[in-house]
Amino acid sequence: MTAGLTFVELLGWDQETSSFWKSHLSENPHLLELPCSIGGAESVQALVRHIWGAQLRWAERLAGLPETPKEAVPDGPLDVLYAVHVRAAAIYRDLLAGPEASWDGDYTLHVHWIPGGQVTLSRRKVMGHALLHSQRHWAQLATLLRVAGYPSEFRGDLLFSSSLR
Repeated sequence: MTAGLTFVELLGWDQETSSFWKSHLSENPHLLELPCSIGGAESVQALVRHIWGAQLRWAERLAGLPETPKEAVPDGPLDVLYAVHVRAAAIYRDLLAGPEASWDGDYTLHVHWIPGGQVTLSRRKVMGHALLHSQRHWAQLATLLRVAGYPSEFRGDLLFSSSLR
C-alpha cells in the first residue's frame, strides 16, 4: 500500500460532498438566497456557482480543453449548476483513468489572476488544488449556515468519507 491519498479517493470525497450539498440545498431552496461573501459571492447560490464553475475550469485546464469563461457558467437553477459539477467530475475521472505519463511533470498555468499571468508547477499540484478547493468552500458554507441559524449537519471531514478506508 502507498502511504498517501489518491486523486481517485479525493474525487470520491468530492462527489460525496457535492451530492450532500445538492440534496441539502434542493430540500432547503431558501438557503440559496442567503447573503454570502465567500469567494466573492453575494449569495449562497453564487458561491455554489463559484465552486462548481471553478471545478469545471480546473478540469478543462488539466485536460487541455477550451476553458469555460466564468461568465458562461450558468447562474442557476441548482440542477443546472449541479450539471456543471457532473461534467467536471467526468473530466477528472477521464484524466485519472487515462495513460498520462507524468503527474509530476511541469505544467504551465496561464491565468490572469497570477502575477505575470503564468506559473510553472506540477500537474499533481494543480489536481490537488482543484480537488481540495471545493472542500474548503463547502466547510465555509457549513459555518455560514450554522451561524445564520441553519445548521446543515454537514459531515464533510475526510474522516467521514466512504471513498476511502
